[in-house]
Amino acid sequence: MDKLFEKLRAVLYWISVSSMTVMLGLIFFQVVTRYFFGHTFEWSEELARFLFVWVVFLGSALIMGESGHLAVQILPSKLKGTGSGIVLEIFINLCSYAFTMLLLVQGAKMTSVMTFQVAPGLGISMSVVYSIIPISASLMLLYLFKDTFRIFKAINERRNPVSGINQEAEARR
Repeated sequence: MDKLFEKLRAVLYWISVSSMTVMLGLIFFQVVTRYFFGHTFEWSEELARFLFVWVVFLGSALIMGESGHLAVQILPSKLKGTGSGIVLEIFINLCSYAFTMLLLVQGAKMTSVMTFQVAPGLGISMSVVYSIIPISASLMLLYLFKDTFRIFKAINERRNPVSGINQEAEARR
């Protein structure tokens, strides 16, 4: 399962880096054409903006998978390994589920509602642009499932320290 998440991370990373590179190239192209030729293409600014939105949402999913979101860690770090710390972790996880489900449901609604609108510069449906919201939320849910599994594994090992040692021994073999 960890290999699947490593591959997912690699794919998200390269999509994000590639999108950012294309976006920066487009912006540079716009500046050069505006400065030297006094003209820019309408589609280039629009595509750069859409790529930025995609990079932000894919990057959010990527960072969630690495537990790298900005967070206040004073209380969780002080309570780590205690019963209160586990309860706090579960609470944070449940809040993350609520936010991510809200993002998924409302993003899917927004994507379906925006099918009629067309981007003026590119001529594509805006639902293509907004589709990153439910895609990103789905990826975030995968990472939340992984984190939930980790939390319940820690709870099980805390209740049954012998089985945790046996599982570690099995994993080494």
